[in-house]
Formats: sequence, structure tokens, C-alpha cells
Amino acid sequence: MIRPLTLALLMLAVPATPLAAKQAAVPSYKAALADPARPAADRTRDAARKPAELLAFAQVKPGQTVGDYVMGGGYVTRLLAAAVGPSGKVYGFQPAEFIGFKKQYGDDQAAIDAAYVNVDAVAGPFAAPAFPEPLDTIITVQNFHDLYLKPFPAGTGDKASAALFAALKPGGTLVVVDHSAAKGSGTTLSDSLHRIDKDAVVATLTKVGFKLEAESDLYRRTADPRSANVFDKEIRGKTDQFTLRFRKPG
Repeated sequence: MIRPLTLALLMLAVPATPLAAKQAAVPSYKAALADPARPAADRTRDAARKPAELLAFAQVKPGQTVGDYVMGGGYVTRLLAAAVGPSGKVYGFQPAEFIGFKKQYGDDQAAIDAAYVNVDAVAGPFAAPAFPEPLDTIITVQNFHDLYLKPFPAGTGDKASAALFAALKPGGTLVVVDHSAAKGSGTTLSDSLHRIDKDAVVATLTKVGFKLEAESDLYRRTADPRSANVFDKEIRGKTDQFTLRFRKPG
């Protein structure tokens, strides 16, 4: 359920309950899920990843220009391509460092670029994402903590956050989903557990100018003690995750 951040925001919202608003929004994204170009492997992940609800929370609309920051294998990129439609544009960003580390990242990016006329591949430094034109929305899923991995120099998170802010149109939005770390741990568990404290993400992004607009319980899993590496077989696919939407003022 989407949680407005303040009573003032709630009073300014449309006169519908958050649950009703979510239920009304999700069906409009069913066509994106049904896109025949989506591979079977993506469809098997849908139950856990709740893509229609994620697109609704991100407020993705036909005709928009959007970015997938750290597109990985392209699960979110393909959804965005279907959601924005032929009049929209998706830029799938893959860090050059990731492609250098694992060739498959580059291969996956090239394959999606070739398969979708409304998707363009973008590569560059992890700390300096840049896009050919201003974006309406950027989504990054389970990647923000990577900015604090040991191979990357101190300040990578701050630099990337500022670049994402600059990449958006005034009024544009950034949606961040990531694995939750224990409250108060900051970024210290990013390397060992591949988790990050939600408050650290909020602090970093608000420092560069973003305003936290909404939070969703979409991937909350309270049974996760948040103490295990996200790749441990006992917890993989069942981690507690936060889902945040930030807006660039304007």
C-alpha cells in the first residue's frame, strides 16, 4: 500500500483511499505484462516482483521518456518499453564497470536495444549516469547499495545521486527499490550483505535536491531479520525491501 508521507500530502491527494487508488491503477499495466516480447523467465518472476504495482507506484505513462538505471538483465527495461508504448522512449543504462566485469551485462543490453524500437542502450561510469535527453522518470531496482561497494571510490553514491537529479526534467521522479538493512547501519552493510539502510538513501538523495514524495509497502517482508546476505539461499527472493518515490522540484 502506498503511504503518503504527511497529513498535508494526504489532504491534497485525490479523494480516494490509497488502496482503492492502487487497485484502480494496476489494471492499466496488465498489457505491459502481457507483452509477447517478454521472455518466459521474466514471467516466472512476476509473482514476487509485482511489476504492475511497481509501474503504478512509479506513475509511468504512455509517451513518457524514462530511464532504467542499472538495467541488469533487462526485466524492468522490458516492462517500461511496453508501458510507455511506441510514442515513448526508454533508456537502459548499464554501468561500464559492470560490463567490464561481466560481459553478459553488455550482451543483455545489446539484445534489448535490438529487440525494442523504443529502447536505446546507454553506458557510462556508474557514478556519472547521463542520458541523451531529460527524463520524466528513472527507476532503479536493487542497485542503489552497489554504489557503496568497495571497488567504487568514496563519494560514488553522492556523485551518482547528483547525476540522476540532473538527468530528470523539473518535476520528474526517481523510484528506488532496494534490500533493507538494519536501521542505523547506513551504508556499512552494502558490501557484506548487499543491503542498505533506507534512511541513508533518503539522506543522500535529499541532500542533492530530491524531495521524498511517497513510500510503498510493496516489497515489505517483516519476517526478514535483515541480517543475512541477500544471496544466501535461505533468504534470496524473500528479503525485506523498501520502495521510495522522490521528486525533483519544478
